[in-house]
Amino acid sequence: MRNLLYKNTTISYTDNGQGNAIVFLHGFLENKTMWKDYVSFFTDQYRVITIDLLGHGQSDCLGYIHEMEENAHVVQEVLAHLKIEKATILGHSMGGYVGLAFAELYPAAIKKLVLINSTAREDSPEKKTNRSRAIKAVKQNYIAFVSLAIANLFNENNRTKFAKEIERAKLHALKTPLQGIIASLEGMKIRKDREALLQKNLFPVLLVLGKKDPVLNYEETISQVEDTTAELVSFEDGHMSPIENKEELKIVLSHFL
Repeated sequence: MRNLLYKNTTISYTDNGQGNAIVFLHGFLENKTMWKDYVSFFTDQYRVITIDLLGHGQSDCLGYIHEMEENAHVVQEVLAHLKIEKATILGHSMGGYVGLAFAELYPAAIKKLVLINSTAREDSPEKKTNRSRAIKAVKQNYIAFVSLAIANLFNENNRTKFAKEIERAKLHALKTPLQGIIASLEGMKIRKDREALLQKNLFPVLLVLGKKDPVLNYEETISQVEDTTAELVSFEDGHMSPIENKEELKIVLSHFL
């Protein structure tokens, strides 16, 4: 576990292994510990970096809105500190939004991009309204909001099967400060549409989706990679592919890397 300062804000990250760098970015209400098994799996061949995004895990909050661009600058700060000029970015959900912002801001620093249960499109008006409702809900009952939010990420048919993993994810999520939750919701709500970035075919892209994702509409999400060189891999489960499809995802990532 290592720390660095970014705008007088503590950023926590890990750095393991040697070789080409791959950076794992967690999603909303998650933190870098979610990648523990992936770090163990990939460090034999790669230099694996995991980062706690702003207001998550052991990274501090920075203001009242954590924009995806600000998080992208955090990623670049970590890479610059580690003297890594080029890396493959793998982002789950919100981590994918950050990965896209990073690719736009630092195109020369990106080797490949993996979007896991994520999208290049901005929030729809309905989604923005739901984020505002979520901000009100978490202010009213923090524990209830976090508990429900985590369970709802999994395919409904998997919630018994992955009961232990869900409870573990809830415990990690409950370490996320209220300010971090609100600032991230605000940041996701105002993020830019970056679908054009996928159309340009500037670097290899892999999109990993769950057909029964309760958060992202599967059919709508796959349409953004039509007529592009992006690879698409679909699982039969929900929004938590890193957990629901762990072993299959490791194999998919290995082939893509």
